[in-house]
Amino acid sequence: MHSHLNSFVTADAKKCVGCRSCEVACAVAHSKKEIKTVGNMDVPIMSRLYLVKTPEVSVPVQCRNCEDALCLRSCPVSAIKKQGNRIVIDETNCIGCKSCILVCPFGAIELITVNNTVVASKCDLCSERSQGPACVEACPHNALKYVADIGRDQSERRIAAAKRLAEVKEKYI
Repeated sequence: MHSHLNSFVTADAKKCVGCRSCEVACAVAHSKKEIKTVGNMDVPIMSRLYLVKTPEVSVPVQCRNCEDALCLRSCPVSAIKKQGNRIVIDETNCIGCKSCILVCPFGAIELITVNNTVVASKCDLCSERSQGPACVEACPHNALKYVADIGRDQSERRIAAAKRLAEVKEKYI
């Protein structure tokens, strides 16, 4: 397993209730103004993740920071770059061509208006926050998980699976 894989946030649709706390936390984390409560927000809520809410499922959709990111490869002006363990969009260089939107298999990129210019925007894993992604911290049902070290996470899943198998073995042998 490659040891330096990109980080990402994963969502558990079974736990998500569609409360939109993740969207608000994301918008606050990326706001240029200090916001202490949602009630004093006087700017549009511009989240970098997008809650899909249907009668069957509620789950936020956000960038997976793909290892071989199609959005990065499709950008004609190199406004999308790999930065550390994430894929980021440099909004000052983006020309709003929509190539990245067309190739993203997760639908995680949107167009926003910045200084009267339309540019692409997506989750940046709250690169400005030392505590990690705001959406993960804000979720009241722990439906979101920040995966910073997929190798360790995979190892923990394997150990848990082995323990479950050992319990089953004891029951049937």
